[in-house]
Amino acid sequence: MTQPPVPPALPDPLSPVPEPVRIEMPDPALVALVGASGSGKSMFAARHFRQMEVLSLQGFRALLSADPRDPEAAADALECLYTAAARRLARGQLTVINAALVRPGERRRVVELARAHDVAPVAVVLDLPRPLLEARRGAGDGADPAELIAQVAELRRTQRGLTREGFRQVWTLTSPEAVDSAVVSRVPLPVDRRERRGPFDVIGDVHGCLDELRELLTRLGYRVTGDTAAPPPGRTAVFVGDLVDRGPDSAGTLRLVMNMVASGAALCVPGNHDEKLRRALGGRAVQPLHGLDVTLAQLGAAGEAFRAQVQAFVGALPSHLVLDGGRLVVAHGGLPQHYQGRDSERVRRFALYGDVSGRTDEAGLPIRRDWAADYRGERLVVYGHTPVAQPRWVNRTVNIDTGCAFGGALSALRYPELEVLSVPARAQYAVPGRPLG
Repeated sequence: MTQPPVPPALPDPLSPVPEPVRIEMPDPALVALVGASGSGKSMFAARHFRQMEVLSLQGFRALLSADPRDPEAAADALECLYTAAARRLARGQLTVINAALVRPGERRRVVELARAHDVAPVAVVLDLPRPLLEARRGAGDGADPAELIAQVAELRRTQRGLTREGFRQVWTLTSPEAVDSAVVSRVPLPVDRRERRGPFDVIGDVHGCLDELRELLTRLGYRVTGDTAAPPPGRTAVFVGDLVDRGPDSAGTLRLVMNMVASGAALCVPGNHDEKLRRALGGRAVQPLHGLDVTLAQLGAAGEAFRAQVQAFVGALPSHLVLDGGRLVVAHGGLPQHYQGRDSERVRRFALYGDVSGRTDEAGLPIRRDWAADYRGERLVVYGHTPVAQPRWVNRTVNIDTGCAFGGALSALRYPELEVLSVPARAQYAVPGRPLG
């Protein structure tokens, strides 16, 4: 006669309460719940995620077939699951995949799907003791014994390679107590500053034109004193990047902007010149062209501590910013709708360099496609990068790099007023590679 399963021992009331496992989940992300059958993935998902966020392989199989062992239904269910996941990720929604995923081949598609939609693939691993899983199977929960043993063995063999497979973050829970104590919190991506409502003063490419920046800030109502600037009540400056090179005082520009960001008076995204400076300060081999040699000399004279501060400052800047409840996007080179609010190397490259084709023109400058001409998003995108003679409005985008370093002007877009304020350059500090568009 089959013996009934032995119930798990009750916890000792005198034993110390375990520290809760804190899982800080990036949002949005593609979350893989990894664990053998019976490890409690469904219960974990129900406890920590909304019902519509969880895509369960078992649930899709039940939708397609009354027979849980139907192999054709299993394959179709997997396709339905990943189709639904793709649709959710395309809309920027956090998505949880509840399946065993104990084998690298099963997890590969999760990573590929996350990368295709420029979100982070993360994993929560429920690696519980096999005797506990076997006891749960005996109580009617879980796979058949041979499959359960295979799942546990495969998970133990491969779980250390999850980061090498491409998962950005991995949390492993190895006991029922750890599973029960886990606390899941959602962390907005650095680019997500929707809670900042403004009003804003979005300032175009400064390129070391410190005197013009001081004048522009003063005309915008900021109180400029030395290397600091205090905003008018309620307003915040937002810099579109390319703080350095070409103009006469990149070091002074960095001091002012860094102090404004530190005090909360400003936000900032990096430009391609700022990124190149960061790589040079980190010892990377870069060509000191387009004024970078002068910037490096100025930072060298300012001392090692300041150089380190600049490197850390630029390295911590988000690729772009989504502001005002999602109505405003600021990115140095612009950003199409499907990249906004996401965080990947592909998104960062576009935000820094624009829509480059990989080819150069007769002047040796990169050929950039006009992404703004095809933009159909509802968010207003404010950018710079490509100098123009006057602010360029196309669809719901505006380029406010009016070529100050080239003898043009330094411009700011007042938001939400959508008014442009400009101050003329005091000199032509550099010769443009092509006429201002």
